[in-house]
Amino acid sequence: MARRADPGSPTPVRTHRYVARIEWTGNDGTGTRDYRSYRRDHVIHSPGKPELAGSADPVFRGDAGRYNPEELLVASLSACHMLWYLHLCATGGVVVTDYRDDAEGSMDESPDGSGRFSLVTLRPRVRISAGDPSRALELHEAAHRHCFIANSVSFPVRCEPTVEVEGQTKV
Repeated sequence: MARRADPGSPTPVRTHRYVARIEWTGNDGTGTRDYRSYRRDHVIHSPGKPELAGSADPVFRGDAGRYNPEELLVASLSACHMLWYLHLCATGGVVVTDYRDDAEGSMDESPDGSGRFSLVTLRPRVRISAGDPSRALELHEAAHRHCFIANSVSFPVRCEPTVEVEGQTKV
């Protein structure tokens, strides 16, 4: 992990490095001869981890049985929020016993084929066994402020959490 000084900050900033190798596996013998002559299949490699099968979204001639980049972006936002939230609960006196998020992203495609995400909505459903349910809700706001991925995207990321106390109704 390298350290570098941020000119606007009196304290050093830690820089983390992440690597991935993407290997296209969709050459059926004629390469990219034309738009329909190849599969969008690829494999995502990261040192010491299992391979992840990727493709394009089926609307762009991809394989529905493989993860596409758009799904992975939504999943990254959801996972980053969850990890921060669990950390903040663990250090803030809220005991989480279950966490699920039905996250959803919207991407707008332009007439020229380019596109961009316009919104991602996180919908975490949390069950707690101890701690203040109001505090459990507030910690979602703090998790959002800390999320590395949400801080890196140029579109809104909304969070619509629900909290359930074990043995009680949802808050």
